[in-house]
Amino acid sequence: MSEVLVIGAGPAGLAAARAASDAGASVVLLDSSDALGGQFWRHLPETRPARNEKYLHHGWSTFRALGEALESSPTVTIIRSAQVWAIEVFDGVAVHAVIGEPDGARRERRVFRPDALVLATGAHDRTLPFPGWDLPGVYTGGAAQALAKGERLAVGERVVVAGAGPFLLPVAQSLTRAGSRVIGVLEANRAARLARGWSPRPWQLLGAAGKGLELAGYAAGHVRHRIPYRLGRAVIAAHGTDRVESVTVAKVDAQWAPIPGTEHTLKVDAVCVSHGFTPRIELAIAAGCELTPNRFVAVDGNQRTTTDGVYAAGEITGIGGVDLALAEGEIAGHFAAGFATESVSAPPTAAIRRRRAFTGFAHRIEAAHGIRSGWSDWLTDSTLICRCEEVDFGSMRAAAVATESESFRSLKLGTRAGLGICQGRMCGRTSEELLCALNQNRELSDGAMSDRRPLASPLRIGELAHLSSQKTARKGTP
Repeated sequence: MSEVLVIGAGPAGLAAARAASDAGASVVLLDSSDALGGQFWRHLPETRPARNEKYLHHGWSTFRALGEALESSPTVTIIRSAQVWAIEVFDGVAVHAVIGEPDGARRERRVFRPDALVLATGAHDRTLPFPGWDLPGVYTGGAAQALAKGERLAVGERVVVAGAGPFLLPVAQSLTRAGSRVIGVLEANRAARLARGWSPRPWQLLGAAGKGLELAGYAAGHVRHRIPYRLGRAVIAAHGTDRVESVTVAKVDAQWAPIPGTEHTLKVDAVCVSHGFTPRIELAIAAGCELTPNRFVAVDGNQRTTTDGVYAAGEITGIGGVDLALAEGEIAGHFAAGFATESVSAPPTAAIRRRRAFTGFAHRIEAAHGIRSGWSDWLTDSTLICRCEEVDFGSMRAAAVATESESFRSLKLGTRAGLGICQGRMCGRTSEELLCALNQNRELSDGAMSDRRPLASPLRIGELAHLSSQKTARKGTP
């Protein structure tokens, strides 16, 4: 039996694994977590389940159905706590992984050589820096939601949620359910831009009518908890000694530049900030997959990438929400199984229709909520850009001006921005954009990018030194 390897057990990965199994392939599903569901369906462990878990998650019944089907399938092997650290493409695809606790010293080393590979690695929050964003009490929206969903922990008593995009709404909902008082949700974009982004061709939204009900649920929660929702406003600074004590909020113009004289202070003990998402594409790049101009993985109608036998689904192909991820995952798994078994079967027409209905969401989200260039006006010279290496904006600007560099690699080597433990996951794209702005928005001459990481995750020197003792998991091997 031919084998399909799926990396990522979020909505797209779960749907891909089930579709591939239903199409007759043997499936291995890898995920770095110890539980299925990814970031979207993060939940309490089975040893201490919530009494009403379904009320805390959208599509919980879908997750339960997918998880139970995969757990009970004799053709599906689920490997948790599996960190993929490299992919090689030589006469097929070789996927290198270590299995065990993230900080464990004796993780098992495995190499998988599947007939077809589905990448469903998802995305993480992007947070633009501002003075004080390194203070304890400043969270990404995803981190705050993960603590609320996965641990039932409130990040603070008085919390402000700020940034851009529809994700701010479920973050606020999760915080209130965990016991926080959300004193406001601040969307940086103005009403005119939101209208321009969401209003064109409204009939195309009919296939995604369920999103309207979801929005109504969030609106009802805002009314019930008396949460103000403000447009054209941003958190431009956080203040405190040992942790956040207050934030400065200002009105911003259409390009997100703060409007002088509109600043005011809010007393808070936590702030949750999210300016959209960054796709986790380092494995796709390692596999040789081409990217779109806006840095997502390029796929065709079958979710096939430009690398033979490699498919992609979910947020790495475009930020479009859970419904789009499920549809893309089902399509990718189906055709990956067909590639692996060299068979042709009827296309999953229902999933293709759902993908068509929800693809427009990705474009509308970017048009309505995408980052604008004026945000850098709220930076000061002492604002940290790279928190791992403590590189501030003044140092970065001075290095760029002194060297007249148009090379991202040169900037990294000269300032160490993006060279810390996170390897540019938090600051990489911000550093790229700031360097472009300092060079009058000219493209970087070296073509370097922060998403290119030969080692996709931290690995001990000792683990690398003992690669000769790796076990090789070939087709059909659990």
